[in-house]
Amino acid sequence: MDWLPLLSTLTGAAIGIVATLIADRSRWKHEDVKEALRLRLDIYTQYTTTVKALGQTLRALAEREYPSDDERALALREAFRDSGISIASERMWLIAPQPVVKASDSVFHCLRRICDGYVDGTTVSSPEDRSRWEARGTAAAKMRKLMREDLGVGPLTERHSPLLNDYNNPATQ
Repeated sequence: MDWLPLLSTLTGAAIGIVATLIADRSRWKHEDVKEALRLRLDIYTQYTTTVKALGQTLRALAEREYPSDDERALALREAFRDSGISIASERMWLIAPQPVVKASDSVFHCLRRICDGYVDGTTVSSPEDRSRWEARGTAAAKMRKLMREDLGVGPLTERHSPLLNDYNNPATQ
């Protein structure tokens, strides 16, 4: 019996199977990378929007009049707790690379200092308030830069939020 045609057929089949497995594995890895990128984009978007919304809420609550300092403190602390920042932060800790986690944690603590400052009676737009907001802006800019690098997006050429002084200057809006 001539074994050569049988061996050729089996070799061809083996090569075809191996090539298909390699192609499938490559496709699977590519899809896995794309899905991980989508997940990080979702988490980064959730975190940055939560940070933005919480900042606006804290400022609005701090500008309101309250019957007592205790009611003001309660409103501010509830806003911080109910904002979803803790959940968004935990998602960052689970998924994001360490530099992004560190930067997002810095933003979290800046917001905590802003909230605590308002609870302690700091007035909106006072020098201490401006300093805390500028620190938050700097931390947020660093965080966004790291997020963009992680997502493979180019750097921004302008600041996301104007400086606090710019809010009082109509020409910059």
